[in-house]
Amino acid sequence: MGMGVDIRNKLAKRAAEEIQNGMVVNLGIGIPSLVPNHLKKGVNVIFHAENGITGMGQSPIKGEEDKNLCNAGGFPVTLNIGGSYCDSAVSFGMIRSGKIDITILGSLQVSQKGDLANWIVPGKKVPGMGGAMELAQKAKKVIVLMNHCDKHGRSKIVKECTMPLTSRECVDLIITELAVFQVTEEGLLLTEIFAQGNLEDVVNKTQCEFAISENLKEIPY
Repeated sequence: MGMGVDIRNKLAKRAAEEIQNGMVVNLGIGIPSLVPNHLKKGVNVIFHAENGITGMGQSPIKGEEDKNLCNAGGFPVTLNIGGSYCDSAVSFGMIRSGKIDITILGSLQVSQKGDLANWIVPGKKVPGMGGAMELAQKAKKVIVLMNHCDKHGRSKIVKECTMPLTSRECVDLIITELAVFQVTEEGLLLTEIFAQGNLEDVVNKTQCEFAISENLKEIPY
């Protein structure tokens, strides 16, 4: 089952809370592209895209899109004052040299150790791995936004990834429509639950063991 617009925005809003003033933040395709719409007032951020935009703004108002200005997923964006363009080689140079504070990515699976599998479903044609491999290795913090389960009802948070890996032990935070997990050296730590869910639901839909924070919080839904 896919997510509704409201749920996608709830996840984007929660991810936006991880962003602090002055950070350089890379946004992946899909739900992460909604994050700029949920920044707190007064937080100044430089949003970076692999296709060569540094300084993306919020999504444009319908009818005011610029057909020449899009993010890495091909969706229209705006440019903040002071924003700039460069070629992909320079953009990837920023990533590989460790200039990205946070990357926010979608994923097919994440393991309890923080392994990331987000680039291919075996047997399906794709244009290539893209920038996730470099981002997973070089960003200072890696946040995954995704459905808790796939369209067949199988957990996407697993003991061991069965999909081809993008990078090992790189994910720091997982945000789904049910819960928020931190990836620690001891494994997954459940820190937050969305208000419409419950702990039993999270346990039943997570295909690996996890610890529960003593300060487990409920996120308003």
